[in-house]
Amino acid sequence: MNAGGAQPRAYDSRKRASSAAETGRRILQATEDLFLEGPLAGVTLSAVAARAGVTVQTVIRRFGDRASLIDACAQAASGRVGSQRNAAPPGDVPAAIDNLLEHYETTAALALKLLAEEQTSPVLADITAGGRRLHRQWCGRVFAPFLDPLNGSPDHDRRLAQFVALCDVYTWKLLRLDAGLSRDQVAHCLLEMLAPFTRRP
Repeated sequence: MNAGGAQPRAYDSRKRASSAAETGRRILQATEDLFLEGPLAGVTLSAVAARAGVTVQTVIRRFGDRASLIDACAQAASGRVGSQRNAAPPGDVPAAIDNLLEHYETTAALALKLLAEEQTSPVLADITAGGRRLHRQWCGRVFAPFLDPLNGSPDHDRRLAQFVALCDVYTWKLLRLDAGLSRDQVAHCLLEMLAPFTRRP
């Protein structure tokens, strides 16, 4: 009897947890979507609640005040980016570029919006600073075989800066959006530009 009576409670608990997680995802997605559509000032608790189909109290209960909600949204986005970018294997330049372009094709709009508005808000400035650190770390990791021989020399930091610039979202924007190149053409361009720095002895 006890085991049989426990099953519905366990099921209900899992169902509530799943529902709560889905509500949290909807709120975070609504926050991100509203920012993409307008200025940060337009990302209010009431606007987020309306977009997510929940009450303001639900948003507050889940994430706290507006600043905490925006921070949670930034952390979630950063986690997605980190998981995706960390899949790139060190030393495999074509695979690294494919990983990079997969990331930019899906998230560059958000990154460019953040960069365009970072001077308007300390919150956005913190987010973009974190993004720059993540990108630099990614370049340091995937291009490590070409950087390690330069350790201890002034050339190391210069070469890392070159990798950071060539793989930057603005470089992608110039090639993909401004020049109208296809993804494959952008990959070819980046590989050509990286070739002088990634030739193995």
